[in-house]
Amino acid sequence: MNSSKPDSLNLRRLNRRAFLSTAAKGLGATALLANLPQGWAAPDAGASEAPETTDLNFGMIALTDCSPIVIAHEKGLFKKYGINSKVTKGANWAAIRDNLSTGSIQATHMLYGMPFASTMGLAGSPKKPMIIPWVINRNGQAITVKTDWKGKVGADPKSLKPFVDQAKSLGEPLTFAMTFPPGTHNMWIRYYLAAGGIHPDKDVNLIVVPPAQMVANMKIGKMDGFCVGEPWGARAIADKIGYTAVTTQDIWKDHPEKVCAFTEEFANKNPKTVKAVLKALHEASVWLDDLNNRAEQCQIVSKATYINCAPEVILGRLMGELDYGDGRKVQDEFYMHFSKRNCNYPQPKHGTWFLSQFRRWGMVTGAPDYAAINKKVLRSDIYEEAMKEIGVIHGGLDNTPETLFDGVTFNPADPESYAKGFAVKNIKG
Repeated sequence: MNSSKPDSLNLRRLNRRAFLSTAAKGLGATALLANLPQGWAAPDAGASEAPETTDLNFGMIALTDCSPIVIAHEKGLFKKYGINSKVTKGANWAAIRDNLSTGSIQATHMLYGMPFASTMGLAGSPKKPMIIPWVINRNGQAITVKTDWKGKVGADPKSLKPFVDQAKSLGEPLTFAMTFPPGTHNMWIRYYLAAGGIHPDKDVNLIVVPPAQMVANMKIGKMDGFCVGEPWGARAIADKIGYTAVTTQDIWKDHPEKVCAFTEEFANKNPKTVKAVLKALHEASVWLDDLNNRAEQCQIVSKATYINCAPEVILGRLMGELDYGDGRKVQDEFYMHFSKRNCNYPQPKHGTWFLSQFRRWGMVTGAPDYAAINKKVLRSDIYEEAMKEIGVIHGGLDNTPETLFDGVTFNPADPESYAKGFAVKNIKG
Protein backbone atom coordinates (compact mmCIF):
# COMPACT_ATOMS: atom_id res chain seq x y z
CA MET A 1 0.00 0.00 0.00
CA ASN A 2 1.29 3.45 -0.85
CA SER A 3 2.03 5.09 2.53
CA SER A 4 1.44 8.57 1.08
CA LYS A 5 -2.25 7.69 0.54
CA PRO A 6 -3.78 6.50 3.83
CA ASP A 7 -6.88 4.32 3.63
CA SER A 8 -10.33 5.77 4.46
CA LEU A 9 -10.23 4.48 8.05
CA ASN A 10 -7.00 6.35 8.74
CA LEU A 11 -8.42 9.47 7.14
CA ARG A 12 -11.41 9.32 9.45
CA ARG A 13 -9.10 8.98 12.40
CA LEU A 14 -7.24 12.13 11.36
CA ASN A 15 -10.05 14.26 12.69
CA ARG A 16 -10.17 17.78 14.02
CA ARG A 17 -9.34 16.69 17.57
CA ALA A 18 -6.17 14.95 16.36
CA PHE A 19 -5.25 18.04 14.38
CA LEU A 20 -5.62 20.31 17.38
CA SER A 21 -3.79 17.85 19.62
CA THR A 22 -0.84 17.78 17.25
CA ALA A 23 -0.82 21.56 17.04
CA ALA A 24 -0.72 21.78 20.81
CA LYS A 25 2.48 19.74 20.84
CA GLY A 26 4.28 22.59 19.17
CA LEU A 27 4.27 21.91 15.45
CA GLY A 28 3.82 25.01 13.33
CA ALA A 29 0.97 25.29 10.88
CA THR A 30 3.31 24.92 7.90
CA ALA A 31 4.76 21.66 9.20
CA LEU A 32 1.31 20.32 9.98
CA LEU A 33 -0.04 21.07 6.55
CA ALA A 34 3.01 19.58 4.89
CA ASN A 35 2.32 16.22 6.54
CA LEU A 36 -1.42 16.05 5.87
CA PRO A 37 -2.83 13.75 3.18
CA GLN A 38 -3.31 15.29 -0.23
CA GLY A 39 -6.66 17.06 -0.52
CA TRP A 40 -7.13 17.41 3.28
CA ALA A 41 -8.11 20.94 4.33
CA ALA A 42 -7.47 22.49 7.72
CA PRO A 43 -10.55 23.48 9.74
CA ASP A 44 -11.96 26.80 8.58
CA ALA A 45 -11.26 29.45 11.20
CA GLY A 46 -14.45 31.13 10.05
CA ALA A 47 -16.47 28.15 11.26
CA SER A 48 -15.97 29.16 14.89
CA GLU A 49 -19.14 29.57 16.91
CA ALA A 50 -17.62 32.47 18.84
CA PRO A 51 -19.79 35.64 18.83
CA GLU A 52 -18.80 38.28 16.29
CA THR A 53 -19.46 40.98 18.92
CA THR A 54 -18.61 40.08 22.49
CA ASP A 55 -19.51 43.26 24.42
CA LEU A 56 -23.29 43.70 24.63
CA ASN A 57 -25.37 46.23 26.53
CA PHE A 58 -28.86 44.86 27.28
CA GLY A 59 -31.81 47.17 27.89
CA MET A 60 -34.56 46.46 30.41
CA ILE A 61 -37.51 48.11 32.13
CA ALA A 62 -38.37 47.73 35.82
CA LEU A 63 -40.76 44.79 35.42
CA THR A 64 -40.57 41.22 36.72
CA ASP A 65 -40.36 39.85 33.20
CA CYS A 66 -36.91 41.39 32.75
CA SER A 67 -35.71 38.40 34.83
CA PRO A 68 -34.20 36.16 32.11
CA ILE A 69 -31.86 38.93 30.98
CA VAL A 70 -30.91 39.84 34.55
CA ILE A 71 -30.39 36.21 35.62
CA ALA A 72 -28.31 35.39 32.51
CA HIS A 73 -26.15 38.41 33.38
CA GLU A 74 -25.88 37.87 37.13
CA LYS A 75 -25.23 34.12 36.94
CA GLY A 76 -22.59 34.32 34.21
CA LEU A 77 -24.66 32.61 31.53
CA PHE A 78 -23.96 35.27 28.93
CA LYS A 79 -20.27 34.93 29.80
CA LYS A 80 -20.52 31.14 29.32
CA TYR A 81 -21.49 31.75 25.69
CA GLY A 82 -18.83 34.38 25.04
CA ILE A 83 -20.82 37.54 25.81
CA ASN A 84 -19.52 40.28 28.11
CA SER A 85 -22.85 41.63 29.27
CA LYS A 86 -23.96 44.90 30.75
CA VAL A 87 -27.57 45.61 31.77
CA THR A 88 -28.98 49.14 31.55
CA LYS A 89 -32.38 50.12 32.97
CA GLY A 90 -34.40 52.37 30.68
CA ALA A 91 -36.61 55.23 31.87
CA ASN A 92 -39.51 54.21 29.60
CA TRP A 93 -40.27 52.14 26.53
CA ALA A 94 -39.66 55.00 24.09
CA ALA A 95 -36.13 55.35 25.49
CA ILE A 96 -35.60 51.59 25.12
CA ARG A 97 -36.74 51.73 21.49
CA ASP A 98 -34.54 54.72 20.69
CA ASN A 99 -31.48 53.26 22.41
CA LEU A 100 -31.83 50.04 20.45
CA SER A 101 -32.30 51.98 17.20
CA THR A 102 -29.17 54.08 17.76
CA GLY A 103 -27.05 51.17 18.96
CA SER A 104 -26.36 52.32 22.52
CA ILE A 105 -27.94 49.01 23.53
CA GLN A 106 -27.64 45.97 21.27
CA ALA A 107 -30.41 43.75 22.65
CA THR A 108 -33.35 44.46 24.88
CA HIS A 109 -36.35 43.42 26.94
CA MET A 110 -39.25 44.80 24.90
CA LEU A 111 -43.05 44.77 24.64
CA TYR A 112 -44.24 42.28 22.02
CA GLY A 113 -45.78 44.81 19.65
CA MET A 114 -42.87 47.26 19.64
CA PRO A 115 -40.60 45.56 17.05
CA PHE A 116 -43.60 45.39 14.70
CA ALA A 117 -44.33 49.10 15.17
CA SER A 118 -40.70 50.06 14.60
CA THR A 119 -40.38 47.85 11.53
CA MET A 120 -43.56 49.36 10.09
CA GLY A 121 -43.02 52.92 11.35
CA LEU A 122 -46.30 52.99 13.32
CA ALA A 123 -47.62 54.96 16.29
CA GLY A 124 -44.85 57.54 16.28
CA SER A 125 -42.06 54.97 15.99
CA PRO A 126 -39.27 55.94 13.58
CA LYS A 127 -39.02 53.24 10.92
CA LYS A 128 -36.24 50.87 11.98
CA PRO A 129 -36.52 47.14 11.20
CA MET A 130 -36.33 45.01 14.36
CA ILE A 131 -36.56 41.29 14.93
CA ILE A 132 -37.96 38.90 17.56
CA PRO A 133 -35.98 35.66 17.75
CA TRP A 134 -37.03 34.98 21.37
CA VAL A 135 -40.21 35.40 23.41
CA ILE A 136 -39.22 36.11 27.02
CA ASN A 137 -42.38 35.20 28.92
CA ARG A 138 -46.07 34.46 28.93
CA ASN A 139 -48.72 35.99 31.24
CA GLY A 140 -48.09 38.08 34.35
CA GLN A 141 -49.74 41.46 33.70
CA ALA A 142 -52.83 42.96 35.33
CA ILE A 143 -55.46 45.68 35.07
CA THR A 144 -55.62 47.59 38.35
CA VAL A 145 -58.55 49.85 39.31
CA LYS A 146 -59.18 52.21 42.20
CA THR A 147 -60.30 50.89 45.59
CA ASP A 148 -63.64 52.78 45.37
CA TRP A 149 -64.90 50.07 43.00
CA LYS A 150 -64.23 47.06 45.24
CA GLY A 151 -67.12 44.64 45.01
CA LYS A 152 -68.48 46.52 42.00
CA VAL A 153 -65.92 46.13 39.18
CA GLY A 154 -64.12 42.88 38.41
CA ALA A 155 -63.21 40.52 35.61
CA ASP A 156 -66.38 41.29 33.63
CA PRO A 157 -65.79 44.67 31.94
CA LYS A 158 -69.53 45.25 31.67
CA SER A 159 -69.43 46.02 35.40
CA LEU A 160 -67.25 49.04 34.63
CA LYS A 161 -69.50 50.54 31.94
CA PRO A 162 -71.99 52.35 34.27
CA PHE A 163 -69.09 54.23 35.90
CA VAL A 164 -67.67 55.11 32.49
CA ASP A 165 -71.05 56.35 31.23
CA GLN A 166 -71.68 58.43 34.34
CA ALA A 167 -68.28 60.13 34.22
CA LYS A 168 -68.65 60.83 30.50
CA SER A 169 -72.10 62.37 31.01
CA LEU A 170 -70.59 64.76 33.54
CA GLY A 171 -67.90 65.81 31.08
CA GLU A 172 -65.18 64.18 33.18
CA PRO A 173 -64.25 60.93 31.41
CA LEU A 174 -62.42 58.29 33.42
CA THR A 175 -58.69 58.00 32.81
CA PHE A 176 -56.80 54.76 32.32
CA ALA A 177 -53.08 54.31 31.76
CA MET A 178 -50.98 51.88 29.75
CA THR A 179 -47.26 51.84 29.06
CA PHE A 180 -46.80 52.37 25.29
CA PRO A 181 -49.18 52.78 22.31
CA PRO A 182 -48.18 49.70 20.24
CA GLY A 183 -47.33 47.63 23.30
CA THR A 184 -49.03 44.75 25.03
CA HIS A 185 -50.58 46.75 27.89
CA ASN A 186 -52.41 49.01 25.47
CA MET A 187 -53.78 45.99 23.64
CA TRP A 188 -54.90 44.27 26.87
CA ILE A 189 -56.71 47.27 28.34
CA ARG A 190 -58.31 48.10 24.99
CA TYR A 191 -59.52 44.53 24.63
CA TYR A 192 -60.93 44.53 28.17
CA LEU A 193 -62.73 47.86 27.82
CA ALA A 194 -64.15 47.05 24.39
CA ALA A 195 -65.46 43.68 25.61
CA GLY A 196 -67.60 45.68 28.03
CA GLY A 197 -68.95 47.97 25.29
CA ILE A 198 -66.53 50.79 26.20
CA HIS A 199 -64.72 52.52 23.33
CA PRO A 200 -61.14 53.25 24.46
CA ASP A 201 -60.80 56.18 22.04
CA LYS A 202 -64.19 57.79 22.67
CA ASP A 203 -65.49 56.91 26.12
CA VAL A 204 -62.37 57.27 28.32
CA ASN A 205 -59.00 58.98 28.37
CA LEU A 206 -56.16 56.56 27.69
CA ILE A 207 -52.73 57.90 28.69
CA VAL A 208 -49.12 56.65 28.65
CA VAL A 209 -47.27 56.24 31.96
CA PRO A 210 -43.95 54.35 32.47
CA PRO A 211 -44.37 51.09 34.43
CA ALA A 212 -42.51 52.09 37.59
CA GLN A 213 -44.54 55.33 37.83
CA MET A 214 -47.98 53.72 37.69
CA VAL A 215 -48.52 53.32 41.43
CA ALA A 216 -47.33 56.84 42.26
CA ASN A 217 -49.64 58.36 39.65
CA MET A 218 -52.60 56.33 40.88
CA LYS A 219 -51.85 57.46 44.43
CA ILE A 220 -52.19 61.13 43.52
CA GLY A 221 -55.45 60.49 41.65
CA LYS A 222 -54.13 60.96 38.12
CA MET A 223 -56.02 57.93 36.83
CA ASP A 224 -58.79 55.50 37.70
CA GLY A 225 -57.03 52.38 36.51
CA PHE A 226 -53.98 51.08 34.68
CA CYS A 227 -52.59 48.07 32.87
CA VAL A 228 -48.98 47.11 33.50
CA GLY A 229 -46.74 44.15 34.24
CA GLU A 230 -45.84 42.88 37.65
CA PRO A 231 -44.83 43.73 40.28
CA TRP A 232 -46.81 46.98 40.01
CA GLY A 233 -50.26 45.34 40.24
CA ALA A 234 -49.21 43.64 43.47
CA ARG A 235 -47.53 46.84 44.66
CA ALA A 236 -50.79 48.79 44.22
CA ILE A 237 -52.52 46.31 46.52
CA ALA A 238 -49.68 46.39 49.07
CA ASP A 239 -49.90 50.21 49.10
CA LYS A 240 -53.72 50.02 49.37
CA ILE A 241 -54.34 52.31 46.41
CA GLY A 242 -55.98 49.80 44.05
CA TYR A 243 -56.86 46.19 43.35
CA THR A 244 -56.71 43.82 40.39
CA ALA A 245 -59.91 43.79 38.33
CA VAL A 246 -58.55 41.16 35.95
CA THR A 247 -55.18 39.63 35.05
CA THR A 248 -54.10 39.42 31.45
CA GLN A 249 -53.96 35.63 31.72
CA ASP A 250 -57.64 35.82 32.69
CA ILE A 251 -58.17 37.61 29.37
CA TRP A 252 -55.97 35.24 27.32
CA LYS A 253 -54.40 32.19 28.94
CA ASP A 254 -50.70 31.87 28.05
CA HIS A 255 -50.60 35.01 25.95
CA PRO A 256 -47.20 36.22 24.67
CA GLU A 257 -45.82 39.21 26.51
CA LYS A 258 -42.21 40.46 26.37
CA VAL A 259 -39.51 39.60 23.85
CA CYS A 260 -35.78 39.89 23.43
CA ALA A 261 -35.40 42.19 20.43
CA PHE A 262 -32.51 43.20 18.17
CA THR A 263 -32.34 45.50 15.19
CA GLU A 264 -32.41 43.59 11.94
CA GLU A 265 -29.14 45.28 10.99
CA PHE A 266 -27.33 44.05 14.11
CA ALA A 267 -28.71 40.52 13.74
CA ASN A 268 -27.62 40.30 10.10
CA LYS A 269 -24.09 41.39 10.97
CA ASN A 270 -23.85 39.28 14.15
CA PRO A 271 -25.77 36.02 13.71
CA LYS A 272 -23.54 34.03 16.08
CA THR A 273 -23.82 36.75 18.71
CA VAL A 274 -27.60 36.62 18.56
CA LYS A 275 -27.59 32.83 18.89
CA ALA A 276 -25.20 33.04 21.86
CA VAL A 277 -27.67 35.38 23.59
CA LEU A 278 -30.54 32.97 22.96
CA LYS A 279 -28.58 30.04 24.37
CA ALA A 280 -27.86 31.96 27.57
CA LEU A 281 -31.50 33.07 27.83
CA HIS A 282 -32.62 29.47 27.46
CA GLU A 283 -30.54 28.39 30.45
CA ALA A 284 -31.73 31.35 32.51
CA SER A 285 -35.36 30.65 31.60
CA VAL A 286 -35.20 26.99 32.56
CA TRP A 287 -33.64 28.00 35.90
CA LEU A 288 -36.41 30.56 36.45
CA ASP A 289 -39.18 28.04 35.83
CA ASP A 290 -38.00 25.91 38.72
CA LEU A 291 -40.19 27.40 41.45
CA ASN A 292 -37.52 26.49 44.01
CA ASN A 293 -35.43 29.27 42.47
CA ARG A 294 -38.04 32.01 42.54
CA ALA A 295 -37.19 33.36 45.98
CA GLU A 296 -33.59 33.82 44.82
CA GLN A 297 -34.84 35.35 41.58
CA CYS A 298 -36.74 37.96 43.60
CA GLN A 299 -33.72 38.78 45.74
CA ILE A 300 -31.70 39.45 42.58
CA VAL A 301 -34.19 41.35 40.41
CA SER A 302 -35.57 43.43 43.31
CA LYS A 303 -32.31 45.41 43.53
CA ALA A 304 -32.43 49.15 42.87
CA THR A 305 -30.46 48.69 39.66
CA TYR A 306 -33.28 46.53 38.30
CA ILE A 307 -36.90 46.63 39.57
CA ASN A 308 -36.39 48.50 42.87
CA CYS A 309 -39.27 46.84 44.70
CA ALA A 310 -39.37 44.70 47.85
CA PRO A 311 -38.76 41.03 46.98
CA GLU A 312 -41.76 39.86 49.01
CA VAL A 313 -44.04 42.00 46.83
CA ILE A 314 -42.63 40.37 43.70
CA LEU A 315 -42.64 36.77 44.93
CA GLY A 316 -46.33 36.01 45.56
CA ARG A 317 -47.58 36.30 41.99
CA LEU A 318 -44.46 34.57 40.68
CA MET A 319 -45.52 31.56 42.75
CA GLY A 320 -49.05 31.70 41.34
CA GLU A 321 -50.44 32.96 44.64
CA LEU A 322 -52.88 35.48 43.23
CA ASP A 323 -54.56 37.87 45.65
CA TYR A 324 -56.73 40.25 43.65
CA GLY A 325 -56.97 42.63 46.61
CA ASP A 326 -60.78 42.58 46.75
CA GLY A 327 -61.33 39.29 48.55
CA ARG A 328 -60.66 37.00 45.58
CA LYS A 329 -57.71 34.66 46.10
CA VAL A 330 -56.71 31.84 43.76
CA GLN A 331 -53.77 29.57 43.01
CA ASP A 332 -53.15 30.68 39.44
CA GLU A 333 -51.99 27.95 37.03
CA PHE A 334 -51.15 30.56 34.41
CA TYR A 335 -48.72 32.65 36.44
CA MET A 336 -45.75 34.25 34.68
CA HIS A 337 -43.46 31.65 33.16
CA PHE A 338 -40.31 31.87 31.08
CA SER A 339 -39.62 28.49 29.45
CA LYS A 340 -42.32 25.85 29.78
CA ARG A 341 -45.18 25.21 27.33
CA ASN A 342 -43.04 26.25 24.35
CA CYS A 343 -42.91 29.78 25.74
CA ASN A 344 -39.93 31.07 23.78
CA TYR A 345 -40.87 30.09 20.22
CA PRO A 346 -41.73 33.16 18.08
CA GLN A 347 -45.15 32.07 16.84
CA PRO A 348 -46.48 33.74 13.65
CA LYS A 349 -50.05 33.50 14.96
CA HIS A 350 -49.13 35.79 17.86
CA GLY A 351 -47.72 38.36 15.48
CA THR A 352 -50.87 38.07 13.42
CA TRP A 353 -53.02 38.71 16.51
CA PHE A 354 -51.13 41.90 17.36
CA LEU A 355 -51.33 43.09 13.76
CA SER A 356 -55.08 42.42 13.81
CA GLN A 357 -55.38 44.67 16.87
CA PHE A 358 -53.30 47.39 15.19
CA ARG A 359 -55.79 47.11 12.36
CA ARG A 360 -58.80 47.10 14.70
CA TRP A 361 -57.69 50.29 16.45
CA GLY A 362 -56.73 52.28 13.37
CA MET A 363 -52.99 52.12 13.88
CA VAL A 364 -52.69 51.05 10.23
CA THR A 365 -54.68 52.19 7.23
CA GLY A 366 -55.86 49.27 5.15
CA ALA A 367 -55.03 45.62 5.75
CA PRO A 368 -51.38 45.00 6.64
CA ASP A 369 -49.47 42.26 4.85
CA TYR A 370 -49.76 39.89 7.80
CA ALA A 371 -47.59 37.09 6.41
CA ALA A 372 -44.79 39.27 5.06
CA ILE A 373 -44.49 41.36 8.22
CA ASN A 374 -44.47 38.27 10.43
CA LYS A 375 -41.75 36.69 8.31
CA LYS A 376 -39.61 39.81 8.61
CA VAL A 377 -40.04 40.34 12.37
CA LEU A 378 -40.58 36.89 13.90
CA ARG A 379 -37.36 34.96 13.36
CA SER A 380 -38.18 31.41 14.36
CA ASP A 381 -35.36 30.30 12.05
CA ILE A 382 -32.78 31.91 14.32
CA TYR A 383 -34.48 30.48 17.40
CA GLU A 384 -34.52 26.97 15.92
CA GLU A 385 -30.85 27.14 14.87
CA ALA A 386 -29.73 28.28 18.32
CA MET A 387 -31.72 25.60 20.12
CA LYS A 388 -30.50 22.88 17.74
CA GLU A 389 -26.90 23.83 18.50
CA ILE A 390 -27.44 23.14 22.22
CA GLY A 391 -29.68 20.12 21.77
CA VAL A 392 -32.93 21.71 22.97
CA ILE A 393 -36.17 20.10 21.80
CA HIS A 394 -38.90 22.75 21.39
CA GLY A 395 -42.59 22.53 20.59
CA GLY A 396 -42.34 24.10 17.14
CA LEU A 397 -45.01 25.93 15.20
CA ASP A 398 -48.49 26.33 16.69
CA ASN A 399 -51.17 27.74 14.41
CA THR A 400 -54.26 26.66 16.35
CA PRO A 401 -57.04 29.24 16.94
CA GLU A 402 -57.29 31.03 20.30
CA THR A 403 -60.45 31.96 22.21
CA LEU A 404 -60.17 34.88 24.61
CA PHE A 405 -62.27 35.62 27.70
CA ASP A 406 -65.11 37.26 25.75
CA GLY A 407 -65.74 34.05 23.85
CA VAL A 408 -64.51 35.46 20.53
CA THR A 409 -62.23 33.05 18.65
CA PHE A 410 -59.17 34.30 16.79
CA ASN A 411 -58.43 32.29 13.65
CA PRO A 412 -54.91 33.18 12.49
CA ALA A 413 -55.85 32.13 8.96
CA ASP A 414 -58.36 35.02 8.68
CA PRO A 415 -57.16 38.05 10.67
CA GLU A 416 -59.05 40.61 8.59
CA SER A 417 -62.44 39.11 9.39
CA TYR A 418 -61.42 38.93 13.02
CA ALA A 419 -60.35 42.59 13.19
CA LYS A 420 -63.47 43.80 11.41
CA GLY A 421 -65.83 41.54 13.36
CA PHE A 422 -65.71 43.41 16.67
CA ALA A 423 -68.57 45.71 17.61
CA VAL A 424 -66.15 48.21 19.16
CA LYS A 425 -63.38 49.16 16.75
CA ASN A 426 -61.75 52.01 14.86
CA ILE A 427 -60.96 50.57 11.42
CA LYS A 428 -59.29 52.89 8.90
CA GLY A 429 -59.44 52.17 5.19
